[in-house]
Amino acid sequence: MTFALLALICLVALSGPLFNLSPALRLPVVIGELFVGVALGETGLRIVDGSDPTLTFLAEIGFALVMFVAGTHVPLRRPAMRAGLPRGILRAVLVGVLAIPAGFGLAALFGTGHGSLYAVVLASSSASLVMPVLGGRVTSPAGVQMLVQLAVADATCIVALPLVLQTDRAGTAALGSLAVVAAGGVVYLVLRWAEAGGWRRRVHDLSEERGLAVELRVTLTLLFGLAAIAVVSHVSIMLAGFTLGLAVAAVGEPKRVKNQAFALTEGFFGPVFFVWLGATLNLRDLLSHPQAVALGLCLGLGAVLVHGAMALTRQPWPVAVVTAAQLGVPVGAVTIGTPLGVFAPGERAALLLGALVTVGAVALVARPLRDAIRTDPAAHRG
Repeated sequence: MTFALLALICLVALSGPLFNLSPALRLPVVIGELFVGVALGETGLRIVDGSDPTLTFLAEIGFALVMFVAGTHVPLRRPAMRAGLPRGILRAVLVGVLAIPAGFGLAALFGTGHGSLYAVVLASSSASLVMPVLGGRVTSPAGVQMLVQLAVADATCIVALPLVLQTDRAGTAALGSLAVVAAGGVVYLVLRWAEAGGWRRRVHDLSEERGLAVELRVTLTLLFGLAAIAVVSHVSIMLAGFTLGLAVAAVGEPKRVKNQAFALTEGFFGPVFFVWLGATLNLRDLLSHPQAVALGLCLGLGAVLVHGAMALTRQPWPVAVVTAAQLGVPVGAVTIGTPLGVFAPGERAALLLGALVTVGAVALVARPLRDAIRTDPAAHRG
């Protein structure tokens, strides 16, 4: 790992925002960053070595930060969330029920034996991918119910992912996940106490006055502390980042910290992670394993069908389709499963191909989605 390579990664990662320029699509920049990684890595020019330990560690930091930011996007403090709880939770459960036979059916069809993994992937959603498409604060009942559904699917599938990938020691993985979640609960209680007692405000004022960035330092300390617990407990740092994000969202993330964390993640560590992830993939496996292409397409289309079935519950069809959006869980599956050696040739690329199919579906329904869910751009900017 050299500064020249790091500068190259940051330079080419600038192509990511190009995918976000179209107001009609608003695709997440990570798509461009993944493509850049594929072009520079194992599949393409092989300039970026995804096995480099320094780059891998930087990417892990990026993964933790990406999931932290995703957790903070869950609008837990909105009063309207309570009104959308019953239907949102019910739809998330129904999608999960439908995903089980679909996942095991695909595993049987392609002979992979990963039915439980596919079920989790099919049931997952991505709030961090959907929220930028909306372009504002959701105000309609259908939109609020969708936010609840996204939050439940996000949290449940992220907790379930390490369990289904490590079935031979699911008990250990469950205890590790419980340890991370419990630590996150303690963090929430401490943050809530600091907020209620006015300590957070006093620290904020002092930090802003003297330019100390104390809140960001505390946030990173907590994030890396939870990540350390996750590593020791043999669970993914994905869970650590998302858990801390939820804890911060539940208390209320200060705007200054939100901007700092966003800049740190989107400006450096996030692009490093997604370029690294793309570099570790060998899409030549898809060419030599056409079955993997078929698997990826089936996973993507299966997710759209499973989530789209919620239109039968009177959920507007663009809303139902957009809840199929996947990113964090398939990426997490690839990141966690690769060192475990659980994937067949081409299967990692198939999981990400399925995610890209759902991203394409989001792009297609973006305009009718914004018509179905009224948003308030002024509230979003504030």
